[in-house]
Amino acid sequence: MVLLLGQYSTGKTTFVRTMLERDFPGMHIGPEPTTDRFMAIMHGPEDRVIPGNTAVMQEDKPFSALSRFGGGFLNKFQVSTVNAPLLEKITLIDTPGVLSGEKQRLGRSYDFPQIVEWFAERANIILLLFDAFKLDISDEFKLIMESLKGHEEKMRIVLNKSDAITNQQLQRVYGALMWSLSRVFKTPEVVRVCMGSFKEGPLQCEDTKKLLEADMGDLLAELMALPRNGALRQLNDLLKRAKLAQLHAIIVSALREEMPSMFGKEAKQQELIANLPAIYKKIQQKHNFHLSDFPPVDRYREWLKLVDFAKFPKPDPRLMSQLEDALNTDIPRLMHQFPMEQARAAETLNPFMEDTDPNFWMHFEGIEKNKYAATFRNLQPENGKLSGKILKKFFVESGLPVPILSKVWGLADIDKDGFLDADEFTLAMHLVECVKDHGINLPDVLPATLVPASKKSSL
Repeated sequence: MVLLLGQYSTGKTTFVRTMLERDFPGMHIGPEPTTDRFMAIMHGPEDRVIPGNTAVMQEDKPFSALSRFGGGFLNKFQVSTVNAPLLEKITLIDTPGVLSGEKQRLGRSYDFPQIVEWFAERANIILLLFDAFKLDISDEFKLIMESLKGHEEKMRIVLNKSDAITNQQLQRVYGALMWSLSRVFKTPEVVRVCMGSFKEGPLQCEDTKKLLEADMGDLLAELMALPRNGALRQLNDLLKRAKLAQLHAIIVSALREEMPSMFGKEAKQQELIANLPAIYKKIQQKHNFHLSDFPPVDRYREWLKLVDFAKFPKPDPRLMSQLEDALNTDIPRLMHQFPMEQARAAETLNPFMEDTDPNFWMHFEGIEKNKYAATFRNLQPENGKLSGKILKKFFVESGLPVPILSKVWGLADIDKDGFLDADEFTLAMHLVECVKDHGINLPDVLPATLVPASKKSSL
């Protein structure tokens, strides 16, 4: 699941359309606020729109828990099914554009930050889109970004429409964006920013073209690798939730122990709620937790005001022991069952290094040419070559985004004649396989060992 967030007209819906290479049901694109609802774009046999109230009732959709947010939200939620290859493994969540904070809060029939937090907990990656011409962060957008605390490892900042400004302007915009983000994410770590322009057509500014293509390629390659690493990420989320459940049980137990047995319960409960930071500190010292692991004080206080501390159950030593065993033994054992995902993730850093398997990655002679030869013949080449017009539709069916396919073509069309012969087609298919099946980042320049012998004279 990929969650897209941003203020209005930052290009969220256009990003989705670029990824799918086609329109989708319910799509609206324009300079003014257009997307007024949460839209889950998923794979389906036909193009159709499923209203939110119906979607939460379908067992084959992962949205049943959204029913607790009420009809006000469900009327602003829909599922769009599209028969697109990319969506077979990835679900895209398009969200309403954020306007001025107070104006939006008054007009919404649901708690926007709370809904965003629900999706963020389940998303594999969160894209925060900014317009290169509008870097201001509104009140509500700041509130939403703060609600993403705890999901920083999933977040990617996308500086969209970056091709419409010069190199010098881009440096200033990048600096201004980093300053604005530092006012929200008050940490010394640098937020990862991807600069690009996710729309149809070529990039406008030649000065920044190479930089933007590299950044966009890295982001798209990371998105394509999500399904392969999904199980490991879900296990990581399970571990975080288990730790939070353990800490919650300890806090509840500590509050119950402080309650009097007979008189003054209400006054004591109010005192404990007011002194919640001191309770946190005492638990931290006793159980060796870090303060950053505790739930936000203000939110926890609001929840505590709704319950009776005296009715908290006594802690079950057996269940607490089982949870401790799960955290220390069972989950680490599960993680050892995913060694290939970790190894492949490391390979994506640079697959064309010398220590990479030369028979698969680096040498053209090591590619199994026979498995591509029949496909080449079936496409009916003329004079031993296939035109870009014919191959465009063929390669789009691979499900890879257009910027990556454009890079594949640039590497494979070695003699730059706009056609691919049998060797060039084999190379292109090999590069597509590298990205699609193995999550490999494409190089900026084709390694000499991947150049077919028939093309050596073309370089």
